[in-house]
Amino acid sequence: MVKFQDSDIDRTFAALADPTRRYILLRLEEKPGLSVSELARPLSLKLPGMMKHLDVLSDAGLITRVKSGRTVSVNLSVGPMQEAMEWLKRYERFWTSSLDRLVALVEKDSAQ
Repeated sequence: MVKFQDSDIDRTFAALADPTRRYILLRLEEKPGLSVSELARPLSLKLPGMMKHLDVLSDAGLITRVKSGRTVSVNLSVGPMQEAMEWLKRYERFWTSSLDRLVALVEKDSAQ
């Protein structure tokens, strides 16, 4: 197997591949600046497990962490997701044309 150097977009997609990390990002979209313990609470994660998820998200540039006293607040960073969306949009024409063909087929069948 060929091993490539991880690029920024590879780290973004790898981070987004995990449902727990996607949930964390959704929570941060709804409520920016949550503490690590507030993020972990609904997931029933212990601190070490939560920190591993946050490390992956941080390495991908998807979050930023700010420490104030003993509390670490987490915020969403959308730059890497915008880059991923731009990459995906290059391929949008492939699934758009497939969906257009599917709609035409369904409309043809329902007209008969």
